[in-house]
Amino acid sequence: MNSRTKFAAFGMIAISVAFSGNAAAQAMKEKVMVGGAPMYPSKNIVENAVNSKDHTTLVAAVKAAGLVETLQAPGPFTVLAPTNEAFAKLPKGTVETLVKPENKEMLTKILTYHVLAGNYSAKQIWDAVKAGNGKASMKTVEGDEVTFWTKGNNLYVKDAKGTSAKVTIADVNQSNGVIHVIDLVLMP
Repeated sequence: MNSRTKFAAFGMIAISVAFSGNAAAQAMKEKVMVGGAPMYPSKNIVENAVNSKDHTTLVAAVKAAGLVETLQAPGPFTVLAPTNEAFAKLPKGTVETLVKPENKEMLTKILTYHVLAGNYSAKQIWDAVKAGNGKASMKTVEGDEVTFWTKGNNLYVKDAKGTSAKVTIADVNQSNGVIHVIDLVLMP
C-alpha cells in the first residue's frame, strides 16, 4: 500500500468513526430516559409524559385542567415539567385542592405558567442568560414571565414569587417541542 492509499484508508476509517459517533449520539438523544421510561422525539409531549413514573401528578393535573389536547397540538411548546417530588414539596393538600373541578381556572393558570410558546433548547436558554448578563426573562403561555439564570453548570428558572427551580433533565425533545424537567413547581 502506498502512502496515498494508506492516507485514504485512514481518512475513510476516521469518517466512519465520526459518523458512527454521530449515530450513537442521535440514538442516545432519541432514548432520553425520564421517570424510568424512554422519551421519543417522534411522540408529542402528552404521549411521552404519560409514560414517566416521575410525572404522574403533572399528567393528572394536565388532565384535570383539560390541557391534554392543547399539549398534543403541533406547538411548538417548551414545557418546564415538575416531578412528583416537586409537587410533594407544596403545602399538604395543595394538589388535591387544585385538581378539584371548582379550581380548574387556578390549576390552568399554574400549569400554563410552566409552558413557553416555542421550542427552546437548554443551549438557547443558556445563551440568552449569557447575553442578558446573567439572566433571561421569558413570557409564559399564562402571560407572566419566568427568569432563567445559571450557577456553575446548572440552569435554573425563577418564578414570580422568587422561588428558583433547578433544571434536572434538559432537552427532552418531543415532536411538538421540548421538555425540561424541574425540581419545584413554579407559581405565577
